[in-house]
Amino acid sequence: MKPKQIIDDGSHELFRSRLDNIINPRHELVLLAKVIDWDRFDEKFGAMFDQKKGRQALPTRLMAGLQILKYMYSMSDAETCARWIDSPYLQHFCGETFFQYETPFDRSSMTRWRKRMGEENLIELVKESLATAHRTGALRPEDVKKVTTDTTVQPKNVAFPTDAKLLYTEIVRLAGLCRKHGVKLRQSYIRVGKRALIMAQRYAHAKQFRRHRREVKFLNIRLGRVIRDIRRKITGNAFLESTFADELSMAIDLRHQKKRQRGKKIYSLHAPETECIGKGKAKQPYEFGCKVSITTTNDRSPAGMFVLHAKAFHGNPYDGHTLKTVIEELTDWIGTEPERAYVDKGYRGHEAPKPLRVFRSGQKRGVHGEIKRELRRRSAVEPIIGHVKNEHRMGRNYLKGKEGDRINAVLAAAGFNFKRIAAWLRALLRSILGTVSTLISAMVVLIRSGPPLVIMREA
Repeated sequence: MKPKQIIDDGSHELFRSRLDNIINPRHELVLLAKVIDWDRFDEKFGAMFDQKKGRQALPTRLMAGLQILKYMYSMSDAETCARWIDSPYLQHFCGETFFQYETPFDRSSMTRWRKRMGEENLIELVKESLATAHRTGALRPEDVKKVTTDTTVQPKNVAFPTDAKLLYTEIVRLAGLCRKHGVKLRQSYIRVGKRALIMAQRYAHAKQFRRHRREVKFLNIRLGRVIRDIRRKITGNAFLESTFADELSMAIDLRHQKKRQRGKKIYSLHAPETECIGKGKAKQPYEFGCKVSITTTNDRSPAGMFVLHAKAFHGNPYDGHTLKTVIEELTDWIGTEPERAYVDKGYRGHEAPKPLRVFRSGQKRGVHGEIKRELRRRSAVEPIIGHVKNEHRMGRNYLKGKEGDRINAVLAAAGFNFKRIAAWLRALLRSILGTVSTLISAMVVLIRSGPPLVIMREA
């Protein structure tokens, strides 16, 4: 059913005080909650629920607020639930009127809500963050006309892949699947496989690569034996064949993949969508995850730089081939087409709809005056990417599947923007209070330094 509606009728309870009576009205979350258009989320997200079927859903403001708080302060779902029950400010931000001593939701409620919304609906959080920035004066309309775009890697929550580790893990997974469905193997090879894995790691550390390859070959042969044994045991059983189909297919691909083969490779068994991406870093030659495009304002707005667009791309596309999609979506998000876009040298040969408005780092032709000054600021996108990755959960993605990659990138951008707006509101309030305090102090000094006041009394 449709989500519940949070209605504040201004009523009071005998034994409980209202949250707005016990919290600091100058707190950043209180200020931020006042400027967000929560009705916009009700219209967009409420359409994803059936009108009559099923149990009534949790309030949209509660679920949207939890996602915003999670990515603003870089918390897990469990940590968000724990802090929500302890903090009156988090409860007020999510629309509660009185302090709650128990959570009206479960940790898995956040996961199910994200999956139901999907990337196409969660984009509304980023759009609202930009609209809120415009309403509060943190972002001016002219700030979005010149943008900077760059790509980065969103690492997946996987261990560093090695052949020996992947082969042994697949043996364990197949053995566990056989135990679950009552398929008796001739031999599981878990015990001898573990010893081979340990020795392979030791030989690799000692740079004894011939012995290392021997142990990897041992694991490869044992995995092949397990695959053939399972095939013999499940032949003719349609249910078991369909149950083992995906795992056996992945095991066969894993056995036959080569070190430098082109095309798709398996780097993680629980997250097969993981890709190997090399960005030319000396510290990390290869990263395992997916490519994400980040677009920010080129110049500094009153509240700093904002993330205008974020999108995860799979298949490790060339940077220049992503620019057309980014600009088209960015135009839809901000409601206007950017006048100029600044990119690095990796975008050479891009497919932008208006190529003369795109300027690359190191470009000489057509670069003069204001464009030359703005091109120098292209590198300002790098620290923004660093903040989004280190402080807003893009540095390690824990969400499942390709859809999880796309959702995490969008929510990280929304969390960054809302935190920037909260800081802007806090600084703006401090500035206003400082100005008022200065005026009051000046009036007091003026009164004290003036002539004494004569109070006329009636005779």
